[in-house]
Amino acid sequence: MSEKDFTSPPPPRNDGPLYQLRLFFTALQFFTRLPIPRWVGFQPHWLQHATRYFPLVGWIVAWACALVYLAAVQFWPQMVAVLLSTAAGIWLTGAFHEDGFADVCDGLGGAVSRERALEIMRDSRLGSYGVIGIVALLLAKLAALQALLPLQVLAVLGMAHPLSRWLATCLIWRMEYVREEGKVKPLAQQMGQGEFLLATLFAVLPVIGVIALGMMSWQRIAAGVLLAAVATLWLAARFRRRLGGYTGDCLGAVQQLSETAFYLGALASLPSWWNP
Repeated sequence: MSEKDFTSPPPPRNDGPLYQLRLFFTALQFFTRLPIPRWVGFQPHWLQHATRYFPLVGWIVAWACALVYLAAVQFWPQMVAVLLSTAAGIWLTGAFHEDGFADVCDGLGGAVSRERALEIMRDSRLGSYGVIGIVALLLAKLAALQALLPLQVLAVLGMAHPLSRWLATCLIWRMEYVREEGKVKPLAQQMGQGEFLLATLFAVLPVIGVIALGMMSWQRIAAGVLLAAVATLWLAARFRRRLGGYTGDCLGAVQQLSETAFYLGALASLPSWWNP
């Protein structure tokens, strides 16, 4: 053995509660601005397994947005409170997902080849499709949230953030990552069945909690879930047809569009046969 074999510290064990906590903090650090404890450390392969906690990160973002909304609505009108809450979420995530949505709008907005679309999506500059897309998305999100009652705003925030992140993990679970390299590539390995089931649990629990607490009717929740799923399936079909798979920007686009679709579905005026 070499001297390095004796002096290098043993790597952290890849099992047990401490390992799972490290994976959660890895996901939290990757998807938000929040600092993590120094003892967590880092191993590159942790990123591959951290996606199981992507919906759980959505809990943190949802709670932060809800707290800002609760504080703001005590002093300002509903629209201002919703705007401040949304801004808090954007700041907390570093506009990570919004940037991905805008890049997808630019890349897929025009009739360009697969290679050109991927090149446009890699470009940090924002084009006209991206500007129009992100403005329209944010306006739809704000309009939907301000039209809901305060208790309903808290309910949809708590459900939409984890659910939309779970829908993004569905792409990782079932589709191929199309770039040879990229910031998200370590995360973009196919998920195992157990990892996906754990992510599903973190997406479902807030929905169960909202129903149990009577914060919103199951019909409106179902409408939100349905519209979010339709938005995800539509985007996934476009990604498969235009790109042959997905990129990190595609994950951000799914998260943003499905989140907004959930708000719109929960707000929709439901027909009498759906809501007797």
